[in-house]
Amino acid sequence: MIAVISDTHLPRGRRRLPEACLDRLREAELILHAGDLASEAALDELEALGTPVLAIHGNVDSPELRECLPASRVVEAHGARIAMIHDAGPGRGRLKRLRRWFPDADAVVFGHSHIPLHEEDAEGFQIFNPGSPTDRRREPHHTMGVTRVEATRTTFDILRLE
Repeated sequence: MIAVISDTHLPRGRRRLPEACLDRLREAELILHAGDLASEAALDELEALGTPVLAIHGNVDSPELRECLPASRVVEAHGARIAMIHDAGPGRGRLKRLRRWFPDADAVVFGHSHIPLHEEDAEGFQIFNPGSPTDRRREPHHTMGVTRVEATRTTFDILRLE
């Protein structure tokens, strides 16, 4: 299982990753973070869990994070290619746009909006936003995602954390 998070914006006041999120992150074989960690301390905290972390930087990340993390990347996982980018642009045309941006990917994970989303086209290409485990904004719940790859087929699930 691969854990997928985004928009953690840490540290910030008393905000912390929920225990349910931390449990999933510890159980995962890999953590994908789709940007807006905010600080190097947040990345260090994730890496201290012992699960490998692959992250990209987002629009609120510190200059230090922007230097050490790419703006996008493609991750190979069990034969599937999962692209990552923070800001996928406006909702209108997003699925087709991300397909153009990452033509060789099976799926794209993104963040920025804090709105959980999972869409798939007729050919099986998927886009996935896990929402945020720490800053739900106008959403009713804090969320994160998990993905599994079986026989190169990638499945995504959004998890409510309350």
